[in-house]
Amino acid sequence: MELEKAAKALAHENRLRILNLLRKQSLCVCELRNIMGINQSNASRHLKKLKNAGLIDYDKKAQWVYYKLNEEQIERYNFLKVLIEEDFDREEMLKDDLDNLKLYQNSEVECDGLDEAELF
Repeated sequence: MELEKAAKALAHENRLRILNLLRKQSLCVCELRNIMGINQSNASRHLKKLKNAGLIDYDKKAQWVYYKLNEEQIERYNFLKVLIEEDFDREEMLKDDLDNLKLYQNSEVECDGLDEAELF
């Protein structure tokens, strides 16, 4: 059942944090890792669960994979849309992640330089 997969995918703080960031823009795993302050294997594991649940998609550009919300799936379940569009704005950690995203957007650091230039 797809609904069950979606609900289970929401059962971890880091997956909620990833969805929160992806609602603003597409990001690669190295960007998510730095913005969230987690290691790459942790970020990749959570991205895989979100992808398997159909909540995110990706685009490949050269050697980079950029993840994005699967808008069709989000629209399918009203509770997901409400959660992402309204409830996420009330959580402090999610607000902090968006602040870190803004810092990243305003920096001149790009994906290929993130390993050497830790942002946070």
